[in-house]
Amino acid sequence: MRGHLRERSKGTWAIILDLGRDAAGKRRQKWHSFKGTKRQAENELARLVTEMEGGTYIEPVKLTVAAYLRRWLEDQVKPTKSARSYERYEEVIRLHLAPALGHLPLAKLTPLDIQGYYTKALQTGRRNGHKGGLSARTVAQQHVILKSALKQAVRWRLILRNPADAVDPPRAKDREMMCLDEEQSAQVLEAARGTRLYMPLMLALTTGMRRNEILGLRWRDIDLEGGKLAVRQSLSETRGGIVYKAPKTAKGRRVIDLLSLTVEALVRHKGEQAQSRLLLGDAYEDNDLVVPRPDGRPNTPCVVGRMYHDLAKKLGLPTSRFHDLRHTHATLLLRQGEHPKVVAERLGHSSVNITLDRYSHVLPDMQEAAARRLDSTLRKALGV
Repeated sequence: MRGHLRERSKGTWAIILDLGRDAAGKRRQKWHSFKGTKRQAENELARLVTEMEGGTYIEPVKLTVAAYLRRWLEDQVKPTKSARSYERYEEVIRLHLAPALGHLPLAKLTPLDIQGYYTKALQTGRRNGHKGGLSARTVAQQHVILKSALKQAVRWRLILRNPADAVDPPRAKDREMMCLDEEQSAQVLEAARGTRLYMPLMLALTTGMRRNEILGLRWRDIDLEGGKLAVRQSLSETRGGIVYKAPKTAKGRRVIDLLSLTVEALVRHKGEQAQSRLLLGDAYEDNDLVVPRPDGRPNTPCVVGRMYHDLAKKLGLPTSRFHDLRHTHATLLLRQGEHPKVVAERLGHSSVNITLDRYSHVLPDMQEAAARRLDSTLRKALGV
């Protein structure tokens, strides 16, 4: 066996592995600290030697979890993720993962360390002077980030196994989906008429587009004569400013047929926007955006979301999230008997199964209506 034990103190052992000699002929050794009985230390020595002989041994490195996560952010996340995603990952690591786990050596991070942090985060994980714990959904999102980072550490041969694989994150409760009915949809449109919010609301309710897709929509993407628009980009707000990005999937890059109601609203809106451009002259920043600020600059998602929140609260509507208008669009179509595949295409879902799972609350009504229609058809055919 290429290794031996040395007792440091009672119950504490040094496991010394012989890694051969380097190019200069100098003997190379790796030391592992171990606490336990001599028999347990011998078993650990045997396990490490077996890994060496099998080619799966990874030399311990003096790399902390915090240092590794920073390296992962720069070398793996930054080149492959959007600027907004990078900022979100960086914030989770800086505010939560690094303070809790960052001091530990990466090679010694255990599932128990991770599970212990999740338990504590649920109880007292809020930052910036706020009391209380983080939500299960937030901790579950942190788990996804940490697990992904440690998976890459295994690929880079910094650790042998991913300790996050053995940890069960808290189960996030499904967020209740809130939608408007036809009357409430008309109410919110009428209340927003003549304001900056009207066109974004009209597009959300009648196309099912996401807020950032609406804010990134350009006039060149709209065919008013043909009654169609193409979703080719979305807008995101980052620390460095506004950025535009293409949809993540092929299904996300889609063409949506417009309601005549929407076409009429777009025609009026385009005329009003042309008048604003003339009035402002050189002060108007032309970005070809359909729903910019009055001076042509891009709208920010948080501002539009806050405007809708205030309007919905004022009207006493059951939902105050702009994203719920997308759910409203899908729900109204499904309740009218529209095929789920058509709805999935309008929403840009990668699979119709996503649509069916997300809007399963609508299916009982659809089945009941389908049963009534079939009953009527058969009765007519049977003459009963």
